[in-house]
Amino acid sequence: MRGTIPRLFQIGLLMLCVALGQAQAQAQGQGPKSNFVEANGVKLHYLSAGKGDPVILMHGYTQSSHMWLPLMAQLAKDHLVIAPDLRGFGQSGLPAGPYTKSAMAQDVHALAASLGIKSAKIVGHDIGLMVAYAYAAQYPKEVSKIVLMDAFLPGVGNWKDVWLLRDLWHFHFYGETPLALVKGRERTYFEHFWNDFAADKTKSLSEADRKFYAAEYAQPGHMAAGFEVFRAFAQDAVEFGEYMKTPLTMPMLVLTGEKASGQFLIEQARLVDQNVEGVVIKGSGHWLMEEATAQVVPKLVQFLK
Repeated sequence: MRGTIPRLFQIGLLMLCVALGQAQAQAQGQGPKSNFVEANGVKLHYLSAGKGDPVILMHGYTQSSHMWLPLMAQLAKDHLVIAPDLRGFGQSGLPAGPYTKSAMAQDVHALAASLGIKSAKIVGHDIGLMVAYAYAAQYPKEVSKIVLMDAFLPGVGNWKDVWLLRDLWHFHFYGETPLALVKGRERTYFEHFWNDFAADKTKSLSEADRKFYAAEYAQPGHMAAGFEVFRAFAQDAVEFGEYMKTPLTMPMLVLTGEKASGQFLIEQARLVDQNVEGVVIKGSGHWLMEEATAQVVPKLVQFLK
């Protein structure tokens, strides 16, 4: 108990500094605007920037809407760009559940509806790609293009070859004991992802981003919510198995890291969409936005135009 108050103070101070920095940037006409909305019964935080053809960006595990800032700066020149914190992440609310990707997609759809968005291009990385697919599968007439970035689709093809791999213990790491083990050690836990999933850990997430995300997830209830995303994979597989019976037809871009998903996600994508372009980013691991920014951002901008 003795170390708890100072640690919570440090986390709060870091989050306050980030918020003040964002507010200053917005006041100077720089960076995206921070917003909140009640969507699908969940308080959602989201970043917004630009005007024009809407693009919705969905982050993955260990990250939040913050990951999209470099891409938003480019897309906002021609698009209205929306980057939500998914339920249970970042500054969004912490509902009891469910944390299926279909439910999370319904949150984002409700957010889009609240903004008057009737059609959008959607992008998802990691867990966010699962949410993006669930969004497109549930609302196919409201999605003109979709991008999936490095992970896998539960319930599609040989997905258990990934889900049940012995070294991917984290997919099954949830419950009271894991929560107790990572409390106060959030960054140590996340270093497994940031380092081991990268082709070169020195070219993975920056030190500033590591501190930012560790502080976000150290907030009460956030690690538990993140674990629920993994617990929901079995139900996601059931739902995605039904979705894939009606293949998507909109253009789909799949970006994967050579040292991560490789061809696997591209092969899965071709089982759920009839119009897929797959690109393996040479030399990159899982963290495409950070490891291969110079290749990935121009490719995304080109495709989304």
